[in-house]
Amino acid sequence: MPSAITYTRFGGPEVLTFSEVDMPQPAAHEVRVRVRAAAVNPLDNKIRRGELAGVFPAEFPITPGMDVAGVVDAVGDAVSGIALGDEVFGVATGGAYAQYALLGGPVVKPQGLSWEVAAALATVGETAFRALKHLDVRGGQTLLIHGAAGSVGAIAVQLAVARGVTVIGTAGAADLERVTGLGATAVLYGDGMVERVRAAAPQGIDAVLDTSGAGVLPQSIELAGGPERVITLADMSAAQYGVRFTGMDPSDRAPEALPELAELAAAGKLTVPIWRTYPLAEAARAHADIDTRRNRGKIVLLP
Repeated sequence: MPSAITYTRFGGPEVLTFSEVDMPQPAAHEVRVRVRAAAVNPLDNKIRRGELAGVFPAEFPITPGMDVAGVVDAVGDAVSGIALGDEVFGVATGGAYAQYALLGGPVVKPQGLSWEVAAALATVGETAFRALKHLDVRGGQTLLIHGAAGSVGAIAVQLAVARGVTVIGTAGAADLERVTGLGATAVLYGDGMVERVRAAAPQGIDAVLDTSGAGVLPQSIELAGGPERVITLADMSAAQYGVRFTGMDPSDRAPEALPELAELAAAGKLTVPIWRTYPLAEAARAHADIDTRRNRGKIVLLP
């Protein structure tokens, strides 16, 4: 029997167990892959803790994880354009922390793209792409990105800069140099941030993307001149301020992003920072790293 990470109750990283599971069988529109890499996202931790039980109802045992890359070893009857042996990546339909996983919308992995980056790209890349699409920022405009050193923020910075957008990126002191290296003007978080942003962008801020969820929506609205040019991926108080929240509604996704982002990453035009890889059996260690904010980039599990 294949192995996977599962848990049977909400809790800390210690609930994650390396277990034997039944071999998953693809539905008509799915493929099954032999997993080569599975990325860990902060959302996985929130689901594990039970914080999103109202959005993701629990059906224990749960195999966590969404982002996966692997080799196709079974193809559903209604799937076209994908064959056995193809190298693909995307979002798993039944958990990604496993030796085998199911994908409903597989994207062919370019040859120049590593397994680790392919897995790490799926959710954070689509999220950054979607947020910029909603904000409709264009060349010559100025975009403020909160959390510019994070996984989503870093990709959003790179995509926006490539489109000719001037990017101001907020980050902690340890990450300012990295944000500058991505092509943004780095601004320190904390007291006085609004004044520092205004000094960095005297021309004004046209739009704000909040990837941090750090309670910066009032300042963001002030800088953008209103809530309609602010979008958040992480602040659950968005409705209170009239700010758009994007991320919970599956119909709000932008699946067209993945082939484009994969080609950019394979060509070296998009960097996805991988902080550390762990064996699949050490998923609890990966979750503990994210819970305590030790990671400085993506964590990827290798079966």
